[in-house]
Amino acid sequence: MARQLLHRYGVVFRELLARETQAPPWRILLQIYRRLEARGEIRGGRFVRGFIGEQYALPEAVDALRAVRRTEPKEETVIVASADPLNLVGILTPGPRVSLYSNQAIAYRNGVPVEIGLLGAVISRLQDGHPLPAVHE
Repeated sequence: MARQLLHRYGVVFRELLARETQAPPWRILLQIYRRLEARGEIRGGRFVRGFIGEQYALPEAVDALRAVRRTEPKEETVIVASADPLNLVGILTPGPRVSLYSNQAIAYRNGVPVEIGLLGAVISRLQDGHPLPAVHE
């Protein structure tokens, strides 16, 4: 499970796992991640700003984060369902959480949630306010 979480997110830290109901306790994962880091399989450090505590990442995730930091942001809009594991509103971003069971859609622009609501309403509001350069569902 520890490796699965690393492959799912690239970077793992305690707050990120708030919605992972099947994940082992963080103290157990820490033991595993520390061993993997000692073997050189993963990296430990501070990869995501604004979160305290230990963070662990796959080497390719560290490289990808560095590459993203050096590039200009694209005006990309991505829409995900509230039940999607990428629904980290209120966990990694400011604001209240959006329930997994709310049947809502979340529109992210450049990684920041900009609209939340029923899918049709979200798309309509986005089209009225800003043209959608790219929408992925």
